[in-house]
Amino acid sequence: SQAYNKKKKETWGVCIFIVAIDLDEMTFTFTELLKSINISVCTFFQFLKEVDVNMDTVSTKVDSTVSRLKKKYDVLLALYHKFERTCGLIYVEQPSSEISTELSSVLVLRNCWITFLLAKGKVLQVEDDLVISFQLLLCVLDYFIKLSHPAMLKEPYKSAVTAVTVNGSARTPRRGQNRSTRTSKQIDTDTKVIEVLCKEHDCNLEEVKNVYFTSFIPFLNSLGVVASNGLPEVEVLSKQYDELYHNNKDIDARLFLDHDETLQPDVIACSQLERTPVKNNPDEELNHILPQTPVRAAMNNIQQLIMVLNSATDKPSDTLIKYFNNCTVNPKDSILRRVETLGHIFKKKFAEAVGQGCAEIGSQRYKLGVRLYYRVMESMLKSVRQALITSFLLSKLLNDNIFHTSLLACAVEVVMATYGRNASQSDGTSTETDLSFPWILSVFDLKAFDFYKVIESFIKAEPSLTREMIKHLERCEHRIMESLAWQSGSPLFDLIKQSKEREGQTDQPEPASNLNMPFQHNHTAADLYLSPVRSPKKKASGPSPSANSTPDAQSAPNPQTQKPQKSTSLSLFYKKVYLLAYLRLRTLFSRLLSEHPDLEPLIWTLFQHTLQNEYELMRDRHLDQIMMCSMYGICKVKNVDLRFKTIVSAYKELLNTNQETFKRVLIREEQYDSIIVFYNLVFMQKLKTNILQYASNRPPTLSPIPHIPRSPYQFSNSPRRVPAGNNIYISPLKSPYKFSDGFQSPTKMTPRSRILVSIGESFGTSEKFQKINQMVGNSECQLKRSAEVSAAPKPLKRLRFDIEGQDEADG
Repeated sequence: SQAYNKKKKETWGVCIFIVAIDLDEMTFTFTELLKSINISVCTFFQFLKEVDVNMDTVSTKVDSTVSRLKKKYDVLLALYHKFERTCGLIYVEQPSSEISTELSSVLVLRNCWITFLLAKGKVLQVEDDLVISFQLLLCVLDYFIKLSHPAMLKEPYKSAVTAVTVNGSARTPRRGQNRSTRTSKQIDTDTKVIEVLCKEHDCNLEEVKNVYFTSFIPFLNSLGVVASNGLPEVEVLSKQYDELYHNNKDIDARLFLDHDETLQPDVIACSQLERTPVKNNPDEELNHILPQTPVRAAMNNIQQLIMVLNSATDKPSDTLIKYFNNCTVNPKDSILRRVETLGHIFKKKFAEAVGQGCAEIGSQRYKLGVRLYYRVMESMLKSVRQALITSFLLSKLLNDNIFHTSLLACAVEVVMATYGRNASQSDGTSTETDLSFPWILSVFDLKAFDFYKVIESFIKAEPSLTREMIKHLERCEHRIMESLAWQSGSPLFDLIKQSKEREGQTDQPEPASNLNMPFQHNHTAADLYLSPVRSPKKKASGPSPSANSTPDAQSAPNPQTQKPQKSTSLSLFYKKVYLLAYLRLRTLFSRLLSEHPDLEPLIWTLFQHTLQNEYELMRDRHLDQIMMCSMYGICKVKNVDLRFKTIVSAYKELLNTNQETFKRVLIREEQYDSIIVFYNLVFMQKLKTNILQYASNRPPTLSPIPHIPRSPYQFSNSPRRVPAGNNIYISPLKSPYKFSDGFQSPTKMTPRSRILVSIGESFGTSEKFQKINQMVGNSECQLKRSAEVSAAPKPLKRLRFDIEGQDEADG
């Protein structure tokens, strides 16, 4: 049958692809393969996923190749849709007869897209950088708009081009062949057109100009393309791109122009990219907020960050200088020196990763990071001051190299993540790019465990962080707890060793008995970075939050006490690890073993015991590997039929998981294998006696379930619900859709069927207020009624305005 033959052909194609990648023998391009088996990119990826049912069919090498191809495809797809829409706004579909027929908008579009693909391939080494790619696209559009006859252009581009000519830029006559002598070297330095493009797309003009002069102009000059008929020869460009595409063996992005089937997104199989619907009426934008396209969302995030940091300074503020002057050793000079040194390193590493022409782009991003670093430092010091820290301890903190490097790294990571938004992030989650965390750790030569210590304080100290950015930093924290902090050479192992040595082997990093104690989130940065050196006065007045400060790996024993204080950073780290481990286990358990609820506490006890007592099993491994082995071990000893293949299949569907976690586990020095091999050769050997105890009638004492707190991080932009069931929410101003005129006025929001009140704007009739009063009044009645029925009604949560960057979650 036809369907059978088609499936057979597709299976052959997938198998050939897998083998070619594994053997480094790609003698064809990815597009050629798709064409020969007549399948789209998305369907191919979906099929590959199905082929890998037995988790060992596809190697991690193939996984990473597919992941790279998918990111590249997502970026190209998002950019092509943006390009198509933008050209529709720039070019007249049927220009007047005064333009030669050869100069149709179709030809201009073809030329323009291929020039962009060539520029992207030559300028950028990273294939999934949406922002720089889009800024480069604007440069290409600027070039072609300036080459176009004004009669081909719509406003405001027509006026911008005319202004360039009127201003006396060196331009040759506008008709036909006479312009063929104009080369890229004679390009206009006038920025009127680029200004219009940036305004229309809410793109930062300074950044685009930087890309234009440092990357785009050198690219044009290297091409040496002579314009014929006012345009570069499309065949010449196509030939150069062809070479690039064949070298990369990947996607022929020229086919987007033909709406080729292999490049069409499959709504079911592919991550759905949100697209802006075509507007019939230009005023329609005021009537409803449109879904954000990947490019629009990226531009909005960047504009939001820039607007916050515009008021910040590149140097320490007067307030910070006062703090520095109050220190026993003034840290100002070392702080400035560190910022400068790390700036040079960052610029160099950024250029190596992105492309040599992009060093200045790196400098711009680092500069924003430095502004955020000083801003957060000031906010942090205010909260540390409130914790009554002594000037001696403050001086120690501000002269601590690791604290400053971590704080600066966190600020730069926020900037990098804002710019590094990937095209497939339509759901708001973060997908990794080459420059995303933990890239910054290697650039600054910083240990993950040290970086971890600053994250929570950073989030609390910076009220302008978006929900998406808080989620990103939380994800960084999770990755550190899952695996990065457990890598060989991490200070974590020294801390655990010190902790064990404190009172002999009985002492534990975080005893199991503390698991169900409420989570305390009142630690300042000082608690986690400093050694416990107390002033005598503080000792007499009883412990304060800062009195619990840590003896971390590098600290000397405190001469005032007989033995070092317990490490706050280790204790807090373990508490958070247990919480993360339990929540992850609970999710996987609910998918696989919901019919055996009695097994959950047993699996958790084995899992927790391993983390506490056999922590060496975590060295250079992943938390989830221990979790899956604990689950498998308990099921085996309790005769519940659960295979590793089933565990892995369910695990693959969890959020933020990586196939490498179960396909490539460390067995012994530099030897890796699947998780099954790890279980048999390592996990089972180490924990055999312990696992067998669960088979007896007297199993080990169960570990308490960790106390699950509300997230320590308040999402400022999530609506707060007025209690008692009526659908009334108090919500802060949403992110604007267009940034051209600064933040969007609340009047541009549309309530549709909801009632929207914006404090400070005229509202209209009083009926709406009466209606809201009535609804809130009803909710109070309901509360009273429920109080009569139930002896202990839930207390109302008090809404209060932020004071000094604190919020409800701090308590």
